[in-house]
Amino acid sequence: MFPVHRPRRLRNHPQLRRMVRENIVSVNDLIYPLFAVPGESVANEVKSMPGVYQLSVDKIVAEAKEVYDLGIPAIILFGIPDNKDTEATGAWHDCGIVQKATTAVKEAVPDLLVIVDTCLCEYTAHGHCGYLQVGDLTGRVLNDPTLELLKKTAVSQVKAGADVIAPSGMMDGFVRAIRLGLDQAGFESIPILSYAAKYASSYYGPFRDAADSAPQFGDRRTYQMDSANSREALKEIQLDIREGADMLMVKPALAYMDIIWQVKEATNLPVAAYNVSGEYSMIKAAALNGWIDEQKVVMETMTSFKRAGTDLILTYHAKDVARWLQ
Repeated sequence: MFPVHRPRRLRNHPQLRRMVRENIVSVNDLIYPLFAVPGESVANEVKSMPGVYQLSVDKIVAEAKEVYDLGIPAIILFGIPDNKDTEATGAWHDCGIVQKATTAVKEAVPDLLVIVDTCLCEYTAHGHCGYLQVGDLTGRVLNDPTLELLKKTAVSQVKAGADVIAPSGMMDGFVRAIRLGLDQAGFESIPILSYAAKYASSYYGPFRDAADSAPQFGDRRTYQMDSANSREALKEIQLDIREGADMLMVKPALAYMDIIWQVKEATNLPVAAYNVSGEYSMIKAAALNGWIDEQKVVMETMTSFKRAGTDLILTYHAKDVARWLQ
C-alpha cells in the first residue's frame, strides 16, 4: 500500500521507462501494402489515402527497393487488372498484374519477402470475391466453385515467385483448398497467412478506391464477419488452423483490439493485424488539418497493436514508422 508502493518510481527517469517498457514496436513487425497497375511510370495517388499510390510494375520495384533499404522485411501485393470478368481471369493468369509485379520484385530485391493477397474481388466485373449465382443481386457468393479459382490463383502466384499466400475472401474451406492446391503443385513449403477473422467493416472505404474493388451491387456481408461477433472469430481461426493456416490475421485492427487479444490467447500461431485504409486515412486527415501530432499518434497506435498481442502489422504507415524508429 501507499507509500511503500509507488509506481511512479519506475517512470521518473527516461532510461528507466525505456528499460521497463513492456511492448516495443520493431521494424521487423511491419508489412507494407502496395497496389500494382498496368503500364509504365504510373503513380496514381489515391485521393482518399494521402501518400498511397497505384503503381506500375517499374514503380513497384523502386518502392520495394526503398522498403527493403528501410529494413522493412515484407510487402503485400494487390493488383488492379486492365480487364475484369466473371472468371476473375486476371487473378490466376500467369501474366496477371500481381504475377508480373511479384516476379519483378523478386528479381530486383530477392531478400524482400513478398506476400500476395489471394482474393478475387479486384478481378471480377461485379466486385465480389467469387462466383455469383446468375441473376442474384444480393452478393451471395457460390462458395465451393470459388475455391477452385482461389486454388488456381494461389498456385499461379507462387509460380511467379510469391513467398507467402494470404487468402482474404472468407470462403468456407479456403485454407484447406489452397493448402491442397499448393501441396499438389509441389509448393508444400509455402506458408499461408489467412485472413482468418475479416469483418464486414466500414473502415475499408478508401481501400476500395485504391484497389478499384467496390461491389457493383449488394455487399459482402454474406461472407465477411458481422462486426458484433467475437466468439465467431475464434471459431473461424480454429477452422483455419485445422485446415493448415500457418499465420492468422485480424482485419480491421483498431476497432478490433479485443479480437486480436482473444485470437492471440487462443492460439500459438503468429497473429497479424491489418491497420486498414480507413484507420490510416483518419489519422492522415487529422494530421493534415493540424489536429494531432501524426508521429506520436501513429506510434501510439502501433504500440497498441503490440499490446493487444499482434506479432505482425500490415500498415500504410510502415515506411514512416521505419524512419521514425531509426
